[in-house]
Amino acid sequence: MATKNISLSEDAYQILSSLRQSEKESFSEVVRRMKKKVKLSDFHGILSKESANQLEENMEKIREINRRQHKERIKKLKEMFK
Repeated sequence: MATKNISLSEDAYQILSSLRQSEKESFSEVVRRMKKKVKLSDFHGILSKESANQLEENMEKIREINRRQHKERIKKLKEMFK
């Protein structure tokens, strides 16, 4: 397999190095692993039931705030263009 040399800044090297799962993993393997597409199923079970419920509640609160703000903006626009 052909190889290419690249230069990295020290901080970029540290980031890449920190992503290695073991001392034996090559930087090429790290890049390939990071490139793989993430599937939604990869996240199944990552949150506790309590955390998932709290997240869902917070998302619903945010949606409600957004709906309310949207209605207020529409009302103001209608008043402006009467």
